[in-house]
Amino acid sequence: MSSTADPDQCLALLDTHKGILYKVANAYCPRAEDRHDLIQEMSLQVWRSYPSFDGRCKFSTWMYRIALNVAISFHRVESAHHHLLSGDDHLRDLLATTDTGPPSDEVQALHRFIEGLDNLNKALVLLYLDDHNHAEIAEILGISATNVATKIARIKECLRRNFATNPSA
Repeated sequence: MSSTADPDQCLALLDTHKGILYKVANAYCPRAEDRHDLIQEMSLQVWRSYPSFDGRCKFSTWMYRIALNVAISFHRVESAHHHLLSGDDHLRDLLATTDTGPPSDEVQALHRFIEGLDNLNKALVLLYLDDHNHAEIAEILGISATNVATKIARIKECLRRNFATNPSA
């Protein structure tokens, strides 16, 4: 985009792809008030960066990259200021924000597993579960597609081992 980027177009694209912001915020923030702050921060960064969007990739890919970078930075700052909530407290918080009722034991265990991942692997899982292919994930995270495939395979194996030894983990 040029320096004459259309602010209305940016707002429309943000609205169309706002689900990305919510997914990233839910993955990185156990507390509802932190998620709200993070969504605002990600939106602001997309807004500020929009004039530099050059269209070489899909807007959603570009937005994911910004959202994940902001979330990782936000998570570092917030974790220095807040005590980490236990997995049960986080799950209760997640349950309070869902309209479909309580998740199954397997979904709860998957949430706990994802919470235990480092920031890069958490981002990989988030993007993978959102049906992005390896090339798209690589572009968003700035790593190679081969690295993405390797990391996803390792995460899947770890998940298999974790559930095989402790199905209610």
